[in-house]
Amino acid sequence: MIPHTLPTWQSLTWQQQLADTIRDQTELCQLLDLDPRQFAATHLPVDNPSYARFPLRVPRSFVKRMGRGDLHDPLLLQVLPQYQEAQTQPGFVSDPLREDEASPNPGIIQKYQGRALLMLTGACAVHCRYCFRRHYPYDQHRPSKTNWASSLRYLQQHPAITEVILSGGDPLALGDDHLQWLVDQLAVIDHIDTLRIHTRLPVVIPDRIDEACLTWLNQRHLRVVMVIHCNHPNEINADVADAVARLRSRDIVILNQAVLLKNINDSLNTLQDLSKKLFKIGVLPYYLHLLDPVAGAHHFLVDDLRAKRLHDKLKGRLPGYLVPKLVREIPTADAKQVLG
Repeated sequence: MIPHTLPTWQSLTWQQQLADTIRDQTELCQLLDLDPRQFAATHLPVDNPSYARFPLRVPRSFVKRMGRGDLHDPLLLQVLPQYQEAQTQPGFVSDPLREDEASPNPGIIQKYQGRALLMLTGACAVHCRYCFRRHYPYDQHRPSKTNWASSLRYLQQHPAITEVILSGGDPLALGDDHLQWLVDQLAVIDHIDTLRIHTRLPVVIPDRIDEACLTWLNQRHLRVVMVIHCNHPNEINADVADAVARLRSRDIVILNQAVLLKNINDSLNTLQDLSKKLFKIGVLPYYLHLLDPVAGAHHFLVDDLRAKRLHDKLKGRLPGYLVPKLVREIPTADAKQVLG
């Protein structure tokens, strides 16, 4: 029988924690003391094709922050495959941002002037059920030093690009040796002055921010910005605060982007608490994204009118620097649409 207690994940390295993520729904159910009958009525069966394409994956340290016996826990709902994912909805598609059209070179996405995004890996520590890249053809953009060399040549040939964004998947799922090599190559391209990293790992596996990671992040030639992804105040604990403190000790700018998700963070108090808790640990709220219409995620949708009302009320409760911009990503547009 699977024990009803979490293993001592604190003693594991971040690599071991990444390898030891929970991928079995029955185990997750037992660890959280969920009623098996309620669980079976709401979760997506493992033999469903939608599950096979995007299975459960969640770090044990993140599960530790979930409420026991609560099938509606806001952290659980972000990662639990549910039956709605198998339902088709008009307008919800596999590539909602049409990123293939913005890929001038394998592994590069360039949508906005002055910056380019490098797709470093399809690996993530956690499979967020609302992920806009849950259907992304990573096999067609397979990361390797050969493809990275091609991407670097592209960047060298386009002097208007001054900022490079590392994305995926999650770029911090890669080893530090690979990331050190890549960042060293970027640092010698004269017109690139800013390195931005989009990652959820400092939140879901805070131990990822270790000394080896801080070494390659400690750049003399590049200004480093890290954009973490945190949707709910319950995601933030002492370990996350410590990871942020380690990053800030290297003068790294840390911002947060969240997604507005139905039944998870679509309340005024939750959004207010999230901004305050982020600021308390040294992170500035940056974006509050409206849901990208990716197939399988329609049950997370918050309509525009409700989103704007929530955002307007948030502006009445918080100082301006703690109010994230309410934005929507528009395919082929030259900037995000700001709704508030």
